[in-house]
Parts: sequence; structure tokens; C-alpha cells
Amino acid sequence: MTSTEALPSGYLLHQYRISKILGGGGFSIVYLARDTRTKQLVVIKEYIPGEQATRRDGENVESLSVDTATTFNTGLKRFLDEASALSKINHPNIVRVIDFFRDNNTVYMVMNYEQGKDLRWYIKRHDGRMSEKFIRTVFPQLLVGLRELHNHRLLHLDIKPANVYLRPGGSPLLLDFGAAQSQSVNERSRGPHTLTRGFAPYEQHTRGHIGPWTDLYAFGATMWACMCGKAPPPALKRAERDTYKPAVRQFAGRYSRPLLEAVDWCLQMDQIQRPQKVDDLLDFLNKEPAETPEPPPESFLDRLTPKFWRGRK
Repeated sequence: MTSTEALPSGYLLHQYRISKILGGGGFSIVYLARDTRTKQLVVIKEYIPGEQATRRDGENVESLSVDTATTFNTGLKRFLDEASALSKINHPNIVRVIDFFRDNNTVYMVMNYEQGKDLRWYIKRHDGRMSEKFIRTVFPQLLVGLRELHNHRLLHLDIKPANVYLRPGGSPLLLDFGAAQSQSVNERSRGPHTLTRGFAPYEQHTRGHIGPWTDLYAFGATMWACMCGKAPPPALKRAERDTYKPAVRQFAGRYSRPLLEAVDWCLQMDQIQRPQKVDDLLDFLNKEPAETPEPPPESFLDRLTPKFWRGRK
């Protein structure tokens, strides 16, 4: 999405005056704005899918052609429905949607503006190798926020370091719900979607059966990125020839075995072999260390990995 398609600085959108562009992607533009009533800074996400629509006359968003109109309108309705659902969630680890509305023939989602930096900044600063204390402080809080999202029948579907925000003091916030979808949406009715290589599991690439386990794969990939500074191998590549080196082997000695096992559990290719809900992973991360001797590295993975994937080349 180019800046020429964005609303200009100073534009008044309802009671929000646009200050500048913060970013954007294939389906939206994100602005920093100020609420003229409360004087508070806000973040506004505008639905404008670049492959289906463009801005006309400097304001209105219109589909590019008759062929793209149906897809654009379907996505518009879904964005509006999900903005409505997100506005009902008030949780300290989920970005707060404070307003949403239709204008300029599209939909806008208004969120609280927060001070801080995203997780990418911390990973780059430390070249990966985030401490176990850091990971165990940040990620359980994010899981509690993710559980709240799932309890409202929503999936995030784009969890990655760029969408994890750390406020002053280290309190994490899950951001960017441009890919969020209702758990009731079936595979065929899903519209155009965002995914990030390395963080999206196989079922997202193939429009398979998505659910909480889909977000938990991306959650594990984000923990992995904290350990080595990059995403794990992309799921489509893993399906052809799995070069994934388990965390219990790659990072042994740097992190505790239970934490590494949690990462490997999330990153199972077979969705049935992953945690099926947030509480499964939370319970695993919070359990007391076992007093019995640890099994050899292969046993945990062999227990989780279906025969179909073992040794697949």
C-alpha cells in the first residue's frame, strides 16, 4: 500500500484528525491520529485491500473492477463484524478497540495508542538470545490475552514478533488484528488472508482446518525467534522436507528443558499433535519441574510426532 493511497495528514475522519501513516500491508493502512474531543492519540486501521480496491477522489475506497467487488465487499463485512467483536474485549494484554465505523465506502477500526516498542526491536537488539526470564515473563501474559480472544470465538492468525508490543515496564500487548477471523468461519468462506512465512502453520497455507492450535503454532514460532533471532523454517518447506531442528537439541543448555519442550510442542506440523487450547500450553509452562530424571531428547519428540512426519524427507 503506497502513501499516495493514504488519507493525508490533517484529514478529519469523524472526530479523529490524521497525523501520519504508521504502516500498512496488503489489506490495510494504519494511521496515528488525535481524537479532537478527548485530545488523546489513537491508532486507526483502514480497510483497503490493495489487490481489490483503490482510493478515488482522495477519499472514497472503491473496488478495482466488477470482478473484485464481491471479494472486497465480503472482506469489508468481515472486517466490520470482527471490529465489533474486538470492541467487546477489554483485556490488559489485548490492544483496546475503542471505536469502529463505516466511512469513505470502507471500515475503520480505532484503537488506543500505546507507548513502547515491538518485540522485533528487542530481538534485533539482543541478536535473539532473549533470556529465559524475559520469555517466561512476557509469553504467559500474552497467552492469557490470547485465551480471552479465543473465548470470544476469534482467532488472531498473524502472531509474530512485529505484533507483540512491549510497553514501558515490560507489559506485553497483542497487536494487529487485520487477519483476525471468527472461529465459526469455514475454510471455503474465508476471504483473502494475511500470513507470515515461518510463523504461519501448514493449515493456513493450504486453507485447512484452523483453530486455537493455529495461533499456538505461531506463538511457538515467536518464542523460537526470541531464542535465535529468526523464524523457524516455513511450514510449506517443512512439508516437503522437514529441516526443523528441535529446540530441545538446538538450544539445550541455554534454556530449561520444559521451555524448549513447550516450543517444540507448539511447532508440531500435525495440528492434532499441538496444544489444542491456550490452557494446555499455560498449564505446561506453569507446571513444577519434575523430580525424576529427564528422558533423552528423542523421547518427548517421538511421543508427540506422528509416524507420518518422522524421518520424512
